[in-house]
Amino acid sequence: MKAFIEKLSNDNVTLTCYIHDQSREMPNRDKRCAVLVIPGGGYHMCSDREADPVAMKFLSNGYSAFVLRYSVGRDSPFPKPLDDAREALKMIRERADEWHIYPDRIAAIGFSAGGHLTAALSTISDIRPDAQILGYPCILEKMSDILAAPIPGVDKYVDGKTPPAFIFHSTEDSVVPIKNSLTYAQKLDENNIPFEMHLFAKGYHGFSTSEPEVFTKKEDYEYNKDCAQWVPLCITWLNKLFKGDNE
Repeated sequence: MKAFIEKLSNDNVTLTCYIHDQSREMPNRDKRCAVLVIPGGGYHMCSDREADPVAMKFLSNGYSAFVLRYSVGRDSPFPKPLDDAREALKMIRERADEWHIYPDRIAAIGFSAGGHLTAALSTISDIRPDAQILGYPCILEKMSDILAAPIPGVDKYVDGKTPPAFIFHSTEDSVVPIKNSLTYAQKLDENNIPFEMHLFAKGYHGFSTSEPEVFTKKEDYEYNKDCAQWVPLCITWLNKLFKGDNE
């Protein structure tokens, strides 16, 4: 595996690249599907818990993975982060041959504010991923109250070109209410966009992969561990969507 960092146009914006090596022993894996990981952090920061741990899950399932650390803070209001996401996706597509990636099988996954950015990339942007994965996403405009700067409600921009979606959330989430996911799912349905959604009964906001490494306290892991089911469910959904090339 190759791991390296590409600097993007805006200050302090990077794309960490994890790319599988080619091997004569595995000729059926000459090319890979890919996932662009977009961490949360309220547009104040990019959460490490929703960055590399997520990338490693997809890597272990045969995907190449890219972690975007985008523009954050009050001095980098929306749509500046969207510009970063567009640039990252464009770079992956343009260098698909070099990086042995299918240019038309690239998913984006985002969490919380990163979920908003992923949904924006999937609706507002002129360049869109081939699938979107949203973890407890901020969708509604009123979520601006808890973010670094105002955001547009991306539910308003779902259209016939919006890519298929996988959504997961906890009904207990007191930071980003499940109405965000439910509203987005309704808009997807109205536009005949395929989606799969899983709502967990228990789980705090920001559970990431729900493994011990993403929690500071053992009791937090114990409480949230059932939410880890989203990972295999998502991999199964994405494998089927991308025609089983990673199965």
